[in-house]
Amino acid sequence: MDRALAAIDAANADDPQRLSVRGVEQPKELAHAALASGWLERLCPEPSEALRLAIRAHHIRRWERPRASYPMDRQGYHRWRKDLQRHHADVAADVLRRCAYTGAEIGRVQALIQKRGLGKDPETQLFEDVLCLVFLETQFEDLMRRIEPEKIPNLIERTLKKMSPEAIALVDQLPLAPGDVARLKEHMPQ
Repeated sequence: MDRALAAIDAANADDPQRLSVRGVEQPKELAHAALASGWLERLCPEPSEALRLAIRAHHIRRWERPRASYPMDRQGYHRWRKDLQRHHADVAADVLRRCAYTGAEIGRVQALIQKRGLGKDPETQLFEDVLCLVFLETQFEDLMRRIEPEKIPNLIERTLKKMSPEAIALVDQLPLAPGDVARLKEHMPQ
């Protein structure tokens, strides 16, 4: 598995976009992959190999499918998201084949990346939880300053609705400004 994780990281190291996370600047998707692996460890101390690989590859080579190449409407956004999931699953499969994974192992990683079984499969829920925590850590503050104030409650509620109670309990550990943590807590399910 170490070889596969290193290969995924090498693919993400090519990201031309940079992101500073916890004081370290690095390629954006390499940073996202490391954060996702860290959140997974907090939520599930002994995840399956397939889940660890899917988490690390969740945005593999994402920059190859820019949002701007799709119509800037709701339908375009949804088509872009579906195409991204397929792209990530396909790139991950190529990496895993080169690392001698079987078809069944690759299929499981692809199913997780494409969120198949969401609502039924506990590992798919863990995958979703991790992605939500990474989103909150890396994009939430900026998004709160860019969108209209009346849209903020809906965005927060939609994000928290996707998360399990275990993931929601980690909101306090997010490195966010105190006001943003308080804003999240205001909308937590009771």
